Amino acid sequence: MTEITKTPTTPGLTKFCQGDEQPVPLFGIEAGIPCQHAREQASELLDYAHHLSLQGVMEGDQRAAWAAYYLSAMAKALLDDAELGLTP
Repeated sequence: MTEITKTPTTPGLTKFCQGDEQPVPLFGIEAGIPCQHAREQASELLDYAHHLSLQGVMEGDQRAAWAAYYLSAMAKALLDDAELGLTP
């Protein structure tokens, strides 16, 4: 009998950008995203965050630094949720 392998997907449990004074998170990862795709997208976000971080430091651009901060938080949430989806 052939066993059908199911593509692991994100469970949609990870939320981010939740402040100390704000009990409701601003964003969350949706359930059902293939984990491999989520990890690839996180890699892209981290590349953009790296670029913006350098721009923020080299040019003193606070907006670029904050954008890098939020992109990094999004990437971490994607990676965390993908990890949950890969855990048996």
